Amino acid sequence: MKKNNFTRTSLAVLVLSGSLFAVTGCGSSSDDAPPPATGTPPPTEPTGLVAFAPNGNLDVDVTWTDYGVPYVKADNMESLGFGVGFAFAQDNLCILADQIVKFNSQRARFFGPDAVPGSGDSENLLTDFGFLTLGIRDNAEAGFAQISEHAQALMTGYAAGYNKYINETPVADMDPTCAGQPWVRDISPIDLMTYAQGVALLPGAANFTGPLFLAVPSNQSFVTAEDGQPVTLAFDPETVGIPDTNPTEAGSNGWAIGSDLSASEKGMLIANPHFPHTGNQRFWQFGIEVPGHLKVVGGSLSGMPGVINIGFNENVAWTHTFSTASRFTVHRLTLDPNDASGTSYMLDGESVPMTTKTHEIQVATGAESSMTLRKTSYYSEFGPVIVIPNALPWGTDQTGQAVAYALHDANLPNYDLFDHWLGMNMASSIEEYKQTFVDYTGTVFNNAMAVDKHGQAFFTDGSSVPNIVPEALAEWGANPLYQALTQQAGLFIFPGDDSLYMPQGTVPFAQAPQLERTDFVQNSNDSFWLTNPAAPISGVSPLWGPVGNQQSLRSRLGQKMLAEGGSVDGRFTREDLIDRLIGNRNFLGEAVLADLLAQCEAQGTTPVTMTDGSTVDITPACQALGLWDGRMNLVSQGAMMFREFAFEFNRNPQWQIAYDAAQPTTTPNTLAVNDTVLQQLATAQQRIINAGLDPAASLGSVQFVERSLPDGTPSGEKLPWGGAHNVEGGFNVFRSNMGNDGTVLPRHRYPLLPGSDLSAAAGGYHITYGSSWMFAMEFTEDGPVADGLLSYSQSSNIGSDHYIDQTLLYSSEPQLRPLHFSNSDIEANAVTTLNLTGDSLN
Repeated sequence: MKKNNFTRTSLAVLVLSGSLFAVTGCGSSSDDAPPPATGTPPPTEPTGLVAFAPNGNLDVDVTWTDYGVPYVKADNMESLGFGVGFAFAQDNLCILADQIVKFNSQRARFFGPDAVPGSGDSENLLTDFGFLTLGIRDNAEAGFAQISEHAQALMTGYAAGYNKYINETPVADMDPTCAGQPWVRDISPIDLMTYAQGVALLPGAANFTGPLFLAVPSNQSFVTAEDGQPVTLAFDPETVGIPDTNPTEAGSNGWAIGSDLSASEKGMLIANPHFPHTGNQRFWQFGIEVPGHLKVVGGSLSGMPGVINIGFNENVAWTHTFSTASRFTVHRLTLDPNDASGTSYMLDGESVPMTTKTHEIQVATGAESSMTLRKTSYYSEFGPVIVIPNALPWGTDQTGQAVAYALHDANLPNYDLFDHWLGMNMASSIEEYKQTFVDYTGTVFNNAMAVDKHGQAFFTDGSSVPNIVPEALAEWGANPLYQALTQQAGLFIFPGDDSLYMPQGTVPFAQAPQLERTDFVQNSNDSFWLTNPAAPISGVSPLWGPVGNQQSLRSRLGQKMLAEGGSVDGRFTREDLIDRLIGNRNFLGEAVLADLLAQCEAQGTTPVTMTDGSTVDITPACQALGLWDGRMNLVSQGAMMFREFAFEFNRNPQWQIAYDAAQPTTTPNTLAVNDTVLQQLATAQQRIINAGLDPAASLGSVQFVERSLPDGTPSGEKLPWGGAHNVEGGFNVFRSNMGNDGTVLPRHRYPLLPGSDLSAAAGGYHITYGSSWMFAMEFTEDGPVADGLLSYSQSSNIGSDHYIDQTLLYSSEPQLRPLHFSNSDIEANAVTTLNLTGDSLN
């Protein structure tokens, strides 16, 4: 393979073009950076559960039932992982293949420097160098031996199963999105460990690849060529802003119903994660069994090697929601005034030199050409240095002080992920489930809700939160400078000149928000505070999230439905839970519709005067709202009209009664009677009309799911879709996510109108995010019974029979389907069975 030859000077400008062709490998070389963290000794192994396959002979039975759900049974964990890896690759090969490339810092190697080829955005360079700076591959290599043998066995087996699928499946039978591409390759257990370390950083450091890339002294180029000469990119540093640490707006609802609120007096659960329907955060449903030791049914994020993230066994059921906790802190370093290079900082009164590490990647520049780029990253004792233009500089800041900023992520590294979830999967009671949070901090960014068969319900925020000692938190809270910096940046910014502020690992479970009840615990992405309003939680580190804050409309709907109770003397049945999950109620409509219609009636045909002096007749809007049934169902006429009003109301809420922290579930309330409300309605109406749509249209005629073809173009098949949105306070929520889905896999995106999820080009709401792996379950005398759905179906492969089957089921009418748990039920619904054998990679 030939190399491009460039004439380079320190002022040379190189614009790298995108490429879809493979080039040579990449690596990194260490200068004086500290070695990867070593963590803790391997966890204690579950008694009697065999980890690795005897003599390396992998043997597993896989039974696929209706809707393509695999149930994997083996006598050891390695064989179990083997079956799960094979079945997952059959359904979602391209997603995991893409993520292995991403977290191994090889995007530029296979796809060129730009996310949008030829645009000069340099996004692939930022991603590649960012994950090298964070050292996740190094951490994976150092940490693999520190996890339990059972976790090692799962990953080793999973990699072997994934590889078996790649090597034994004809290219013509693979997902055409990636079939035959050079980046679809065999993987190793360390690849999976690296991927897991990257996933652990998704709510934190993974969003800082731009700031990490920019973190070089002012006299140094961001990157250099192989000969050491500076290379200037077309990339504009000013495009890097303060990262959104929840870019996909990941959310969820979770209810654990205890014996006091359950009609059967046994535990019940609602699991309702709201995640992207495309990309690296898709769920996948499966069941696992090691007879006599482990039997679980549920769903997991892509690439989870053999354990269930959200599901149930015969004794305990659990779910998670994205928490308000901060998994990272930013530390303001005071630079040493005696070091002209700006690469030393003051810590406890002494000058400390930054350490460095030089990274190297290969970048495709054409079909048969590539080049090597190098970058030096800088580290403090708090973590890697970051730069955000106009916010967090490396140099003089707004106070006149010479500073730099460092990023500390509590999940860098996190070796607990697999053992923590394995512990949950094996728990036989709430006490055993709770013990997993004592032993591990592997749920990364989640609130956890669980209930056992006896109706004991439990909540904790299981996030990895930096453990800053109480004395430091108190001083920080009283420091006007750091309170101002934190407020301005929207990030927790602490001093970096005093080791008192050095995080001491993660906050231990004993100091985390937690609550155990026999009525309920719940969460809808507000903080831990009102897990149960009868027992508010407080007294924890502010890094967990706010206390006393106004609740979202979705949280208020959840609390309202719980307060209303169920159909059996106020107690819930499983049918009640299903209704609450997919009933498509919305809080704002229930709170203001009657008052809004009254204002419509009072206004009549008199035009509304807008702030710019123009007038709008709101008769179409009022007529549409008069037809609305208050739900977000397929047949709900006027639902779009109310949603667009909700978008306007959300920007400037008009309540008569203000929020009162003493009444957090019932305030604010009562729609104000004023011109602003009418102007909001008029603005919403005109947005709909200008988009060529009818304000009185049924939701099913304007809200739809449309898949992309393998080349990223729209399929043209628009499936009607029922469901609410966060903006109107729905519970079963969906929306359009037109941003990055974490992969480079092609998909079509419709432009959205300003201030709305509505797309004129799409003719409505193009659903790509929301309720995903959802179920309602209860424990019975005969074991767990559940109904659920994976809304976007099992497989992302357009050639699969299970590419869209569950999606079509929901599209016809929002509904769930029976989930299978018992072996007799699985056998009765079996469609295909397969015995898989192979050789261990161990």
